[in-house]
Amino acid sequence: MITISHEAHYIYVAVLNEFTVQDFKEFEDSVLYELRFHGSANLLFDLSGMMGYTIDMAVEEVRFARKHRRDFGRVAIVSDDQWVTWSAWINNLLSDAEIEVFDDVDEAKTWLEVSSFDTETK
Repeated sequence: MITISHEAHYIYVAVLNEFTVQDFKEFEDSVLYELRFHGSANLLFDLSGMMGYTIDMAVEEVRFARKHRRDFGRVAIVSDDQWVTWSAWINNLLSDAEIEVFDDVDEAKTWLEVSSFDTETK
């Protein structure tokens, strides 16, 4: 299951239980909407409640990352799972975004908000 909200400086995505390709399609539609109106986006993925993901979702994630490699500023990932951290490292190779993994949602939010503030003041 996935929940998505558009915050002031980022898109907040929380995944609970299994992350499926249907969930990813919902995420993709939401992000494409944001990109259409703002040109780029920051993301916060809260994967602390994720129990696993499907293989077709992982393939879709790689395809999406390659297609939109220049569309994201910062991507914050909240997880303590080593596989998620490894996946973030792989995505860093496929994307021009600055990707960081956090243990805490509040730290991730602060990192994204500070980034947005720095960009707005330049």
